[in-house]
Amino acid sequence: MRIAISGKSGCGNTTVTRLVSEALGYEMINFTFRTLAEERGLDFWHLSRLAERDDTFDLEVDRRQVEMARSHQRCVLGSRLAIWMLKEADVKIFLDATIEERSRRIAEREGGTIEERMAETVDRDRRDSARYKRLYSIDNNDTSIADVVIDTTALQAEEVAALIIEEVHRRET
Repeated sequence: MRIAISGKSGCGNTTVTRLVSEALGYEMINFTFRTLAEERGLDFWHLSRLAERDDTFDLEVDRRQVEMARSHQRCVLGSRLAIWMLKEADVKIFLDATIEERSRRIAEREGGTIEERMAETVDRDRRDSARYKRLYSIDNNDTSIADVVIDTTALQAEEVAALIIEEVHRRET
C-alpha cells in the first residue's frame, strides 16, 4: 500500500508522515525543498526563490520523491504535491489548517513572531500555488482528488496519524 499525504506548510505533513510510517512499518519518503537545500548547502528560502525562476528545482524534487515512492511497495510519501504526483497511491490524504494555526506552528518550529510567519506563509502559499499551476496545471487549493481531507487545526499530530491509520486499515480489509 502506498499512502500519499499532502498539505500546505504548517499543516503537519512531515510529522504526520513520520508517525504514520513508523506505526505501520512503512518506508517514509519526505524528499522536499528543505532536503534539496540541505544537499546543496543552500538556505531554504534562497532555494525557494531560485525555484521561482528555475523549474529544474521543482522538477527534481517531484521526480525524485515519486521515483522513491514507486520503488517501495509499502510507503508513506509526504509532500506538497504527493496526492497529485503519486497517481497510483492507494490512499490520498490532504491536511488542512487555518492560516493562523499554520503560522503559529511555523513560528514555534522556526522562530520569529506569528505575524512575521503569517506574512511569509501567505506569500509562500501564493508563490507555490502559481508554480504548481504553471508547471503541472495543478490547483493545490482543489482537494477533490483527496480520499480524505483532515482539518488539523485543533488536532495533535498523533490524532491526525490515528485517523489516517484507521483509513488505511479500512481499505486493507
